[in-house]
Amino acid sequence: MSYKMIVLDMDDTLLTSDHTISAKTKAALLDVQERGHKVVLASGRPTYAMWDAARELELAKYGSYILSFNGASIINCETNEEIFSSTLLPETVAHLHDISVREEIAIHTYIGNEIVTDQPNPYTDIEGELTGMPVIHVADFKEAVTTPVVKCLMLGDGDTLAPIETKLQVELEGKLAVARSKPFFLEFTEAGVTKGTSLAFLAEHVGIEQAHVIACGDGNNDLTMIEWAGLGVAMGNANTTVKGKADFITKSNNEDGIAHVIETFMGTVLIDR
Repeated sequence: MSYKMIVLDMDDTLLTSDHTISAKTKAALLDVQERGHKVVLASGRPTYAMWDAARELELAKYGSYILSFNGASIINCETNEEIFSSTLLPETVAHLHDISVREEIAIHTYIGNEIVTDQPNPYTDIEGELTGMPVIHVADFKEAVTTPVVKCLMLGDGDTLAPIETKLQVELEGKLAVARSKPFFLEFTEAGVTKGTSLAFLAEHVGIEQAHVIACGDGNNDLTMIEWAGLGVAMGNANTTVKGKADFITKSNNEDGIAHVIETFMGTVLIDR
């Protein structure tokens, strides 16, 4: 099979545990783009928090793409055009806030390039560190959200969020897409908007068939794109659910797992470094 697009989750997939792109993985991704293939960064992260990696991988030079907010936004890096977007209305955000109060967990969203919460918590602080975005604490969350936002997160330790994820997937079925990107991040986007649905839109937009797409990830929010792609890849460090749905399991994010996929399926030959 001739693969023409490789789609990569960022945290714990493209990025190592110290949040960098290894030299070997970078070389592999530059090589496939040089040979005319597309690279897509597909993350739950806000667009703002993906540009550094996009610049390092020269996505603008090669006309590659950013798929951010779990699929709620797609950016053509060459033109900076947003070719797809979806949002949550303020009343939807208010309803999610009510649920967070009911479930006794924190919530945050994004307004511009800021993270907004009314419940200071360590997990929002982690998001601030990962994204480089400032965290703004407000007195009234509902009053702060007056225009549509791209997504919301509920936050808590993994043992707390796991049953809440299952419960809310049933409660909000057909109303919102619900999935965890990390054990402590439970993400909400518009119904029907996932990494998988947005990837399908992007592939059609650029004229690449489903069978020619590779998608790589490690977490539950990667499942839709891993199941949709012609070749779905789980990282060696992925959870057991993701591994069970994947067509191929590569090495871990700290062992150049993405470079291994490219060498195995896209014809790049690299000298170990």
